[in-house]
Amino acid sequence: MRRRDFLAVLGGSAVLCPCSLRAQQTVREVGFLHQGSPEPASLLQAFGKGLEDAGISVEADVRIEHQWAEGEYNRLPALAKDLVDRKVGLIAANYLPAALAAKAATRTIPIVFLSGSDPVASGLVSSFNRPGGNVTGIAFMFTRLGPKNLELIHELRPNANVVAVLMNPTNPNAASQVDDLQAAAHSLGLELAVLGASTEKEVNEGFGRVAERDIGALVVTADGFLISRQDQLVALAARYSVPTIYPLSQYVIAGGLMSYGASLSDAFRQTGRYVGRVLKGAAPGDLPVLQAANFELVVNLKTAKELGLSFPQSLLLRANEIVE
Repeated sequence: MRRRDFLAVLGGSAVLCPCSLRAQQTVREVGFLHQGSPEPASLLQAFGKGLEDAGISVEADVRIEHQWAEGEYNRLPALAKDLVDRKVGLIAANYLPAALAAKAATRTIPIVFLSGSDPVASGLVSSFNRPGGNVTGIAFMFTRLGPKNLELIHELRPNANVVAVLMNPTNPNAASQVDDLQAAAHSLGLELAVLGASTEKEVNEGFGRVAERDIGALVVTADGFLISRQDQLVALAARYSVPTIYPLSQYVIAGGLMSYGASLSDAFRQTGRYVGRVLKGAAPGDLPVLQAANFELVVNLKTAKELGLSFPQSLLLRANEIVE
């Protein structure tokens, strides 16, 4: 089990100030439960800015205890129980497996989740508008964007008959993601090669299988573990020269070819705002689950050139950001 006190995202250590939050004396520590590895500093900064938007200072008002499952989702129940045993005042749960583990661990401690999937279908909340109970959060629904990503990579690689999809079989959304992609592939007349990876070694092996087959492109699905392997995925896509589309723009900023999805930075900031509102007394069950309203297409011209590709004008005109 890894524990680390949250370092203040703007520099310095996070400190608990007993004189702050007088109206909520029991809220002294926030548990941050994450299914993956430590997030990039920019995302933690966005979370901290969200807290500040709500009038909560990371440096003066709260102490945040991080629990990282490092992609081993079976560790989440024990990590969630540890936070409950510590009597934290709130649990911020990143992505669906962590949120489900937190909900199973407590019915009383407030939970604010960040999830890429439908929280009603997964059983996290009873409805978007009135989630009820002790749970609310941000749902940016990027697990349902696989078909759109497949459509976009097909537009770039129209002559590719076989497209691979990299997914994490331990993710609760894996089956529905693959079903959606299979249906989309069928409508586009494509063959889908499904590759499962839940460890660093399996990611390497998956790309090896891509190289062994006549696969023209790759779709990386939305998953916390795969997000944590961002640099590895981008490096392997370059090594094997496989055109790849990702669910988040951070992959493209790191050198990936293209992405389509919501802004993860915005989602972290919104999560911070909701955590702040609950810390200041709002009941989670009364706060509607927020959904992403805008989705962005980001393309990397330099990576395309290295792959010997050029984006069609139809994609460039729709791109929200072009990395050169």
